[in-house]
Amino acid sequence: MKLQLIRNAMVKITCGGAVFLVDPWLAEKASLGTFRQMEAMGFRPVVPEQWDIPMPMCALPFPKETVLADVDAYIVTHLHPDHVDMAMDGTVGAPLCHETPLFTQSADDGAVFTKSGFSDVRIMTESGADFRGVRLTKTPGRHGTETPCGPSCGFLLEAPGEPVLYAAGDTVWYDGVAETLRRVKPDVIVLNACAARLEGNGRLIMDDKDVLAVKAAAPQAQIVVVHMDTVAHACLTRQSLRLLLDAEGAADVRMPADGETLTFTK
Repeated sequence: MKLQLIRNAMVKITCGGAVFLVDPWLAEKASLGTFRQMEAMGFRPVVPEQWDIPMPMCALPFPKETVLADVDAYIVTHLHPDHVDMAMDGTVGAPLCHETPLFTQSADDGAVFTKSGFSDVRIMTESGADFRGVRLTKTPGRHGTETPCGPSCGFLLEAPGEPVLYAAGDTVWYDGVAETLRRVKPDVIVLNACAARLEGNGRLIMDDKDVLAVKAAAPQAQIVVVHMDTVAHACLTRQSLRLLLDAEGAADVRMPADGETLTFTK
């Protein structure tokens, strides 16, 4: 199994002979604008200085064509503008190949992709489905410590001879994550963990304490942290999270750079 971090939560996963591109946000650096410019969408950062930071904060490590090459399917965990490109007319995923199979979390999200011109939209389920010899299963998420910032999900990838991968998606540590870890005992865990915060929603994704809770609950797993150094409402950077984890004896938690590829064996 290979996992390549592209940027933010966008990872390219090669598993069982299939290549999945997860949460494909391909916007050019700063093209999304600032929270002040997007205030009508209802997203309000907690820290005043975060209002005027253009996003994405960094460029893609490769041209879009390189990112999209050889992709067999897309997985979009939820419809937020830092997980898939969103246009002013309400359509999504403009840079993507609209004939490539696309997995999403619900019929509601699927309808948006269908309206946007995607011809092969598939809904992930808790019972799972096979795609080119890989079992893809939806897992639950809680996208906020206060009022959740909309629905979100994670997923499992399982294939013969491969490690079991659990990508938790945009979630905080809660009993749904704990139960997934207890039941599945994954070999590789991917966590979104920049501790982003919004008014009314609280912390949207994991922080250092949540990462440590996952590590304690799944000591057998290799943990990979993504969703770093790209969005303005983050409260942790790679550098600050690294210092916190190292101080707690979690130096083995991996935090790849944009463009870096990690390889895992069973």
